[in-house]
Amino acid sequence: MFELYLDSADALQIANLNQSLPVFGVTTNPSILAKAGLGVNQVLPALAKALGGHARFHVQVVSKTAEDMLAEAIKLHALPYDIVVKVPTTRIGLAAIKLMKAQGITVLATAIYSVQQGFFAALCGADYLAPYVNRIDAMGANGIAVVADLQKLINQQGLSTKLLPASFKNTQQVLDILQLGVASITLPVDIAEQMMSHPAVQPAVDQFSRDWQASFGEQLSFES
Repeated sequence: MFELYLDSADALQIANLNQSLPVFGVTTNPSILAKAGLGVNQVLPALAKALGGHARFHVQVVSKTAEDMLAEAIKLHALPYDIVVKVPTTRIGLAAIKLMKAQGITVLATAIYSVQQGFFAALCGADYLAPYVNRIDAMGANGIAVVADLQKLINQQGLSTKLLPASFKNTQQVLDILQLGVASITLPVDIAEQMMSHPAVQPAVDQFSRDWQASFGEQLSFES
């Protein structure tokens, strides 16, 4: 099943979007939480309430060594939520991923900028990989191509890792990524809202209403 995530700590916005979209969960990172001024123990209850039931949350470790990352991950894993532990895909992060997987912890390898980074994380057992599409573009490379090559490599090697691309600037990037057959994606709230709208929709709906009211007044469809 495809997994749609929102990349935000704003519980109100997430609750509003969840009314219209099949939101599987929420991704966070230290910068998002710092900007919101909310710690993990503040934001997770609010997000869980916003999604009204089962939801998966991605929470990033902030420790500096592999052993400390593991200790932090164990504490996160023990919280009463469906948590995926996010680990930066550095050399130390790869070591931490191996340690976490030995403990049965679900892991997302984040901050992926290259195919080789993602492939090594997958080989270490990462359950999810988060390539940063627009940030890769901003560095002069091709974010879509990185995701395409990484997805192809994972398929060729028969790995179970899911791609969860992140960092989007516009809806076209999202569409290009979805066409690659990724298993999941995380969207900023503004991009998700843009994907649900089109300037031609409301004029069409207004015309439907005018035509209906001209013939049937205030009757509803089943009353006509």
